[in-house]
Amino acid sequence: MRLDYSSIKDESTFILTDFNCSSSLDLLRNKGLYKIIWSKDHEVSFRIDGSLVELKKDQIVFCTPLNVLEIENNTDGIISLVFNREFYCIRDHDQEVSCNGFLFFGSSVPQILTLNEKEKTSFSVMFDSFREEFENKDQIQGEMLQTLLKRFLIKSRRLIKEDLPEPDLPNNQLDIIRKFNILIEQHFREKHQVAEYAELLFKSPKTLSNLFHKYSDKSPLATINERIVLEAKRLLIYSDKTSEEIAYELGYKEAGHFSKFFKKHAGMNPTEFKTKKLTNS
Repeated sequence: MRLDYSSIKDESTFILTDFNCSSSLDLLRNKGLYKIIWSKDHEVSFRIDGSLVELKKDQIVFCTPLNVLEIENNTDGIISLVFNREFYCIRDHDQEVSCNGFLFFGSSVPQILTLNEKEKTSFSVMFDSFREEFENKDQIQGEMLQTLLKRFLIKSRRLIKEDLPEPDLPNNQLDIIRKFNILIEQHFREKHQVAEYAELLFKSPKTLSNLFHKYSDKSPLATINERIVLEAKRLLIYSDKTSEEIAYELGYKEAGHFSKFFKKHAGMNPTEFKTKKLTNS
């Protein structure tokens, strides 16, 4: 199943699919698409950035254009919203849904939302609304689909916030964490220390540490390190670059320092990691 909306005027694309046809699987090779995947019927397994993800029934994962997804043909039980930034730019529309640095680009690991029975019913209704709107081939179809997507993102953001260690975390404090996550995405290749990001946010490193304690079980430094390791893994798996080239690209002047850093966080050095992944692929 694949339902498409596209606009030649602004090159926008929005798709509802179950990834059960070759044209849908081709979308995974497009590097400019956001992908929201719901394991609606049962648990499903696929790879994100080379790592196996087991999405339990009624879980939704939010993937950015940077995430590399590998879904096997004939994988059933999922339904997905796929769109490009021309259809809905997470950054430009942040004031509307406040999900930049939270639902998307909020962690090196894509955000996962778990639905209860009441929420499942609500989300099923929203997906029915998407399907119905694809049948309306009129001049405001794109605007209507955008409105439905906004509603979906806002509801998802609210539900995920409820699962935070402190769900009543004030929006101004959550915004600091979101900005921190966005800054990491922009600067992780050259800035590796919490103090560098604290300076950009006009906050102290201790303030950031205290906020992250309320937000998750990860420290600000762990969040930075995870993003660097994720990029290193992506480059090792999906590019022909050497460990030395990757080290320099990620801001390490000495390849040996990068190798020690990678081994500390991945459990093996870059060469061992790449060999293991290629052998198992």
